[in-house]
Amino acid sequence: MIQKILHNGRLLSIIIKANYKKEGIEFFTPNEFSQQLAYMNRPKGYIIAPHIHNAILREVQFTKEVLFIKRGKLKIDFYDDDKNYLESHILETGDVILLAYGGHGIEMLEETEMIEVKQGPYAGEMDKIRFDPVVKSKLRVEDEQ
Repeated sequence: MIQKILHNGRLLSIIIKANYKKEGIEFFTPNEFSQQLAYMNRPKGYIIAPHIHNAILREVQFTKEVLFIKRGKLKIDFYDDDKNYLESHILETGDVILLAYGGHGIEMLEETEMIEVKQGPYAGEMDKIRFDPVVKSKLRVEDEQ
């Protein structure tokens, strides 16, 4: 299952649930995103030809992150660009999420291992603005199906 989190027509996030499966390749991100996310399911013997990536000057304006949940369970809260809370989703072992725009906060619901991939170089504290999380009484956790 694929879940796209949108706000005012802007793609904030893509969640690929652990049970997602299809044949071939599918890119989930628009070509203009500075972080690309795809799913591949290829049969035994399929070959991806050896290749080298060309040096291409790219401009990155916003950090995009991909989280791979190796083990555990977490809740991710989504915010708009003005720090207004929108909704929350639960991620579990095997799920993958691309965080593209807007804000986010994460609470570990179980001991969790994850891998994070994002563009560099890392800009330290200039890379983000921290703010207070939504109060628990206002949480809206979407159906995780």
